[in-house]
Amino acid sequence: MPKQWKVLVSAPYMLTCIDRFLPWFADHDIEPVIPSVEERLEEADLFGLVGDIDGAVCGDDRYTATVLDRAPNLKVISKWGTGIDSIDSEAAERLAIIVSRTPGAFTEPVADSVLGYLLSFARCIPWSTQDLRDGRWFKRPGRALNECVLGVVGVGDIGTAVSERARAFGMTVLGADIKALDTAWSARVGVEEVTLNELLGRADFVSLNCDLNPTSYHLMGKEQFASMKPTAVVINTARGPLVEEDALIDALESGEIGGAGLDVFEDEPLSPESPLCRMENVLLSAHSANSSPTAWERVHENTLKNLYAGLTEPRRRDA
Repeated sequence: MPKQWKVLVSAPYMLTCIDRFLPWFADHDIEPVIPSVEERLEEADLFGLVGDIDGAVCGDDRYTATVLDRAPNLKVISKWGTGIDSIDSEAAERLAIIVSRTPGAFTEPVADSVLGYLLSFARCIPWSTQDLRDGRWFKRPGRALNECVLGVVGVGDIGTAVSERARAFGMTVLGADIKALDTAWSARVGVEEVTLNELLGRADFVSLNCDLNPTSYHLMGKEQFASMKPTAVVINTARGPLVEEDALIDALESGEIGGAGLDVFEDEPLSPESPLCRMENVLLSAHSANSSPTAWERVHENTLKNLYAGLTEPRRRDA
């Protein structure tokens, strides 16, 4: 007997354990469509998959207006995770397609990852390890975090968590956001609200924790790197296109800034041929700052709940 709904499941974290969820789909009268996905589905990949689907469970797939226009039955896109910048929300609203997500899903692991980068750079841990592996007994000069200034760009859930962790280490914390900071929170935690330009000029570390949108695309480019300290380190665990990658590479190669900790990139997966891969003052990870099996389980559960709620919502696309 045909299932009531057909759903495209392309979220990589769910695909790695998809067998666990097949009984849930069956119990909820859903036929899952399971494509091969490396990192995400691009617009062209989706064209041949969305024609008859009723719902989607996605990662960072490119649900452009053109894709959505080719999906006449689509009622709900349930994002596995938080960021929905790869979905054309205006087109979805025009077409009465529900877009759901799990806000705050990875606040704790991502904030911990930022602190991991801070400690690695300040205490020289990866480089000291390599020294010993290479047979060098060398004492690298490090810094205590309470000697450093952290600039947090984007003080939402993750930026707030990063700020509070940094303050617990005694760091001076500067915060910049397009929205005014909560003054009571700032006073209690000890975070100084400043402009982005002031933050870049004063910070030893700059942590990017903002959403990707038209106001933040290439927020960090040649001009911004030129205004930073030559010893400063930029950390991006948010979205790759916040940083103009070519400008970052130039700033690192010229010594304009001191280093970078990068979990996300303009193009993913990062090419092994990228100059970033051979720079000693760069720490890299594969878009995995959200790594936490406990958090993943919460997102699995909420993503499926959102999917079913959207499928059963008595909502119809305009003719």
